[in-house]
Amino acid sequence: MIRITDLIKTFGPTTAVSIGELTIRAGEITGIAGNNGAGKTTLLRLMLDLLKPDTGMVCSKDRNVYQSEHWKSYTGAYIDEHFLIGFLKPLEYFELIASLYGINATALQQMLDSLSDFLGSAMEDRQKLIRQLSSGNRHKLGIAGALIPEPEILILDEPFNFLDPGAQSKLKDILKNLCVRKGTCIILSSHNLYHIAGLCNRILLMEKGKIIEDMANSKPSLRLLESYFELQGSN
Repeated sequence: MIRITDLIKTFGPTTAVSIGELTIRAGEITGIAGNNGAGKTTLLRLMLDLLKPDTGMVCSKDRNVYQSEHWKSYTGAYIDEHFLIGFLKPLEYFELIASLYGINATALQQMLDSLSDFLGSAMEDRQKLIRQLSSGNRHKLGIAGALIPEPEILILDEPFNFLDPGAQSKLKDILKNLCVRKGTCIILSSHNLYHIAGLCNRILLMEKGKIIEDMANSKPSLRLLESYFELQGSN
């Protein structure tokens, strides 16, 4: 569903991403693990045409995302608060997203009802502006906005940040259900091995912009990751 070829992105003398070949399939939850600065967020931004590569390409359904906007109609994403519109109220933000994806008011309300346990207090005071909410509630709104169209591809950067344990558990259930029910290709990054292990089918380990391990989620692979992060922490 997503195919990466000869992808390189540099910032001055630093190579942030260098990936020769990578294919991510539908119906998988792929976790990108790595320490801060490994290149996880840069890779996700390249997938979403938020950054232009120096060389190479990212293809979605075999079409280059840098040369077409076809992928936007079936892709949902939340990277950071720049995706939000602070002067809108939460419902206004969701209505805007629904209009962009051609979702009617009834379908939007049904989706919000299904996300109500996850959103929790983020929707309690409907007169508050998004910028007036806590970091955790803004984060919930951003993730919910990416989920509203039930996209074929969902890209999330550090989705468990700012969430309490209850919200983290609910989000994992939502993502697992979406993957099984719709066959969604879900790609997320995390520096937290616990979240990767509890959710993902496939794990990509990044270091200095390169994917140094590509493995199925299993006990041996988790032991390898634990050893890797323990060694990194001791350096």
